[in-house]
Amino acid sequence: MAKFTIRVELHDASPDAYKSLHKSMEAEGFAREIRSGEGKVYHLPTAEYIYDGEANLKGVLDRAKRAASALPLSFEILVTESKGRIWYGLSTGSA
Repeated sequence: MAKFTIRVELHDASPDAYKSLHKSMEAEGFAREIRSGEGKVYHLPTAEYIYDGEANLKGVLDRAKRAASALPLSFEILVTESKGRIWYGLSTGSA
């Protein structure tokens, strides 16, 4: 199973636009939370998502483009395939 980290930046976006993006990305199978090896759940920074599954870079990019295209804004997307993840300072409270 491949692991991906995805960043979507909306241009001239309001907080409500990002709420809509989060819903659209979730519908495409992306998550905004990450789980540690101990099972603790952390929230990713705004506009960052993960996808873990049978996919390749192009497939993940296509899904993210489809999700972002649901909004009437221009956007930028970066998809990175990961061998592992490590983080610091992510919130465990409500997103």
